[in-house]
Amino acid sequence: MFNASSVLDRVLVLEMVRVTEAAAIGASRLIGRGDEKAADAAAVEAMRTALNELPMDGTVVIGEGERDEAPMLYIGEKVGKAVGDAPAIDIALDPLEGTTITAKAGPNALAVLAIAEKGGLLNAPDTYMEKIAVGPGYPRGVVSLEQSVTDNVRALAAAKGVEPGDIIACVLDRPRHADIIAELRSLGCGIKLIPDGDVAGVIATTDPDTSVDIYIGTGGAPEGVLAAAALRCVGGQMQGRLVFRNEDEKARAAKWGIEDLTRIYNLEDMAKGDCIFAATGVTDGSLLEGVKRLKDGTVTTETVVMRASSGTIRYVKGEHRTGQSS
Repeated sequence: MFNASSVLDRVLVLEMVRVTEAAAIGASRLIGRGDEKAADAAAVEAMRTALNELPMDGTVVIGEGERDEAPMLYIGEKVGKAVGDAPAIDIALDPLEGTTITAKAGPNALAVLAIAEKGGLLNAPDTYMEKIAVGPGYPRGVVSLEQSVTDNVRALAAAKGVEPGDIIACVLDRPRHADIIAELRSLGCGIKLIPDGDVAGVIATTDPDTSVDIYIGTGGAPEGVLAAAALRCVGGQMQGRLVFRNEDEKARAAKWGIEDLTRIYNLEDMAKGDCIFAATGVTDGSLLEGVKRLKDGTVTTETVVMRASSGTIRYVKGEHRTGQSS
């Protein structure tokens, strides 16, 4: 285990909890209201306010998009009240991972945040990313994006000591995954189809209670970096490869310093060094309970916060009085 970073002071672990709690509480007022944009905007505003109260010099490297399309928490935005006077910290965030889920009151919506020392997080453009991930305890390189779905499942099953048909895969329920789903079905695998929220899907591979063995499919690249930060803290393996649909997306990648458009990124390429990951449940899910509003006006939250250097995982139950978010 490597040494804890002096930059990511221990106090920041609790501060990150406060930030994701604020975003989750902000979004929770819009659960089931059918308005994705309003829910996302509420989470963004609350998270930005909370970040700007912290004594840090933060730069958003994974955010809501570029400045011309995201007025708040855009890529490159500076946050914190000690800009220029404190160690530089890179921030990857998704104030509301699962906007559609929230609008429809579905499961597994999260407010998510990861921080690392400057240069510790991949500055991924807002494109798609092919992803494959497994939890801890397997030989290094047991799965790879260079292998077929069938070869990956067979290799994982052999490492686990089970038949391929015993493997449970988590896949985003999208038409683009029809071939992956068909190949998994042909092997007899169980498939957990999720409507949204692939950060939670990747993390599910690390939790024995979910029975998920492998995450596979294409989702957002920013979410891929967030998921990688979580796996760096709890163990596991992950690979990602950016997917470009047009020349504009390739130009965006070049803008953020990505030259090899076909590169396969390993876990340590997406999140390296010490990092802290925090997620607060917005709606109830397999990972966390969602925000609850009690009769006396109290708001309750559940958050998981992890740190790579110590390997610690903490679940934090919060009670917030009316008008408070921390």
